[in-house]
Amino acid sequence: MLRVLKYALMAVALTALTPIAQAATPADTLVIAKQIDDLISLDPAEAYELSGIEVLANAYDRIMRFEPTDVTKLVPGAAESVTVGDDGRTFTFKIRAGQTFASGNPVTAGDAAFSLHRVILLEKTPVFLLSQLGWTKDNIAEMVTAPDDSTLIVKIGVDFAPSLVYALLGSVVGSVVDQKVAMEHEVDGDMGNGWLKNNSAGSGAYVIKSWTPNDSVVLEANPNYRGGVAMLKRVVIRHIPEASAQRLALEKGDVDIADNLTPDQITAVAGNADITVTTIPQALLYYIGLNLKTTELQDPKVRQALRYLVDYNGMADSFLKGAAQVHQSFWASGFWASYDENPYTYDPAKAKALLAEAGYPDGFSIDLDAPNFAPFVNMAQSVQATMAEGGVKVNIVSSEMAPMLTKYRAREHEMLMVYWGPDYMDPHTNADGFVTNIDNTDAATGGKPLAWRNSWLDEALVKATAEAAQEPDEEKRKADYIELQKKVLDDGAFVIMFQAISQRADRTGVTGYVQGSSADVTYYNLTTK
Repeated sequence: MLRVLKYALMAVALTALTPIAQAATPADTLVIAKQIDDLISLDPAEAYELSGIEVLANAYDRIMRFEPTDVTKLVPGAAESVTVGDDGRTFTFKIRAGQTFASGNPVTAGDAAFSLHRVILLEKTPVFLLSQLGWTKDNIAEMVTAPDDSTLIVKIGVDFAPSLVYALLGSVVGSVVDQKVAMEHEVDGDMGNGWLKNNSAGSGAYVIKSWTPNDSVVLEANPNYRGGVAMLKRVVIRHIPEASAQRLALEKGDVDIADNLTPDQITAVAGNADITVTTIPQALLYYIGLNLKTTELQDPKVRQALRYLVDYNGMADSFLKGAAQVHQSFWASGFWASYDENPYTYDPAKAKALLAEAGYPDGFSIDLDAPNFAPFVNMAQSVQATMAEGGVKVNIVSSEMAPMLTKYRAREHEMLMVYWGPDYMDPHTNADGFVTNIDNTDAATGGKPLAWRNSWLDEALVKATAEAAQEPDEEKRKADYIELQKKVLDDGAFVIMFQAISQRADRTGVTGYVQGSSADVTYYNLTTK
């Protein structure tokens, strides 16, 4: 997915980034060191990885969104208002007047409708975020309409709480795409997908100028952004996977922000007067997916045994100290309806007993796919060592994130260690991902959330998840999600281990960088330096 670079642009953007350059980034450019090899596509109808979602949050406005000035409140974005019909299933959005895309084309309700249509019609990975509204390829033209340029009518086929509908339209698939630009680049009916993998057609604060896989993403300020032109003209996100290399680049002044420093690197820079460390609680979870295609993992007792063979506290108190806290349920602590009990502790004796009951008194051997960078390398090695105490021989398969995720999406793993962040700030986003599985066959179409990726289908819990989304009583809905978390914790196809704590390091003088609890609410446009 390489594209021809605009060398003049890159020369300006990266002049200060080469080893022989002076130790200062351009005054009009924000340079971020970050692990971005999970980036697969920059089309908002396809992107479903954290790095891509963060970039898209800055390149597209959404129907609903968290504004950079207040990331705690979901509000209309490209829309200025919304009303709900008496049936509870009809939502009428009024699009803000006077908005334009980066191309100069006006932002209309027709563009918003087109954007939602293409998510359903392209049927890429995040389609399930919208298909759960009762939308299909056959009915989407009737369910989402634009009777005029300023009116978007959204009908849903389920009884979801309005707050959940707004949250879904505030996720990445709610990004408003410039229909004219997208269709100018259509090839073989792809609605511009091939072009939008590497380019943008949005009305956000920035325009994607280039993406070179495993190297960099370059964005330039959109002069037409409704929130005003970004403070800095350009943002360069450099793929620097090693924490030590990020720290060195930060200390030399080759980057303005280091996003993935490990606790030891944070400790090392803490006394540097030129660097400021900021701690931000995250909604990101670290977990191990257990593919139930693997015979040994099909018995719930085996899955419980594996949870007793992880040294949660040992990792949290050593190489993860300050960067993660023990958390074992699918919704992060600190958010509405989270379940914060952590009943599993490292207990090889209990694990051996469970394995014996399941018919594996001598344990078994199994592969564990894991990313080849921190903290996953240390996490995988710890899990390998502690599971061996229970007789489970773990073979670590280490690789870059992109090919590992491709393997995960094809259900070709046995165990796989990765992270998960919410698509929107409502517990249903994670409940849906960790539980919902409509078709457990390899040939399944449509959205393929985590339960499907791990070949786990519990029809009773799938039904309970759907009912929780429809529950109008907020206290009852909260109780439903807590009960779901308890059941998935014990019986699900996951070993959820930690909740991330971000420790970002900035060059002193960098201000206004907005980093919320997830990739969806990280914004560059208010940053100054």
